[in-house]
Amino acid sequence: LVLAVAELGHLAVELLRRGAAPKACEAAARKLNAGVDTVQHGVEGLMYLLTESSKLMISEMDFQDSIHVLGFSDELNKLLLQLYLDNRKEIRSILGELAPKLPSYHSLEWRLDVQLASRSLRQQIKPAVTIKLHLNENEDLTTQVLQTDPSTLLHLIQQLEQALGEMKTNHCRRIARNMK
Repeated sequence: LVLAVAELGHLAVELLRRGAAPKACEAAARKLNAGVDTVQHGVEGLMYLLTESSKLMISEMDFQDSIHVLGFSDELNKLLLQLYLDNRKEIRSILGELAPKLPSYHSLEWRLDVQLASRSLRQQIKPAVTIKLHLNENEDLTTQVLQTDPSTLLHLIQQLEQALGEMKTNHCRRIARNMK
């Protein structure tokens, strides 16, 4: 069982590095005298354990406590711990590369458009705010032009300020700390 888990652990790390490898799963299934589905589920389970543990950067003790609950032998627990310790930095770097590259703020231009006077208009004039947002996206500069009325813009500002205020709560700080 320990040799099988060692083989599955090696396969899980390789799967993270290179992506799906059905031939490797088939070869491991033949080597372990098990079904391909069984091997694939084992690899996926180990991969989930390793990625989540690496994402949360859990300590050696926390990892041991997490896998101790599963009821494996001490030898198997030590093997899983060693697999985690040997590969956690590499797994974190792989997960960092897989994260989407989101556009970032570069600059902003705005303009308030108002019609000053007209004899033909009988209703109230509605002003418009035009915003030109410049973003950095993969080293390229992109531009988004947005237009809204002042009341919608004020509502948007209030919602963003409320969201920034919520980021200062202890609950959000814990979540943000765990995401790093």
